Amino acid sequence: MAVPFRKVSKTRKNMRRTHYKITANGLVECTNCGAKIRPHRACPECGFYKGADTSKEEVVKATEEKKVSKKEKTSKKVEE
Repeated sequence: MAVPFRKVSKTRKNMRRTHYKITANGLVECTNCGAKIRPHRACPECGFYKGADTSKEEVVKATEEKKVSKKEKTSKKVEE
């Protein structure tokens, strides 16, 4: 197994690591209220995402409608 012949100095180690740094998150403006938010996420201020309201009641209604429509489709297939 290879072993380094000499110790790597602090300066050389730090020069190698100059590219390891944290970058700031990109922020965009909410299309509804103008607040700064992270991209591809619902706005925590107004609850809108891509121009649609994502409040819990609306999302729950939509998912329940999908479940009901799936059940209706499967029951029609069984009857046929």
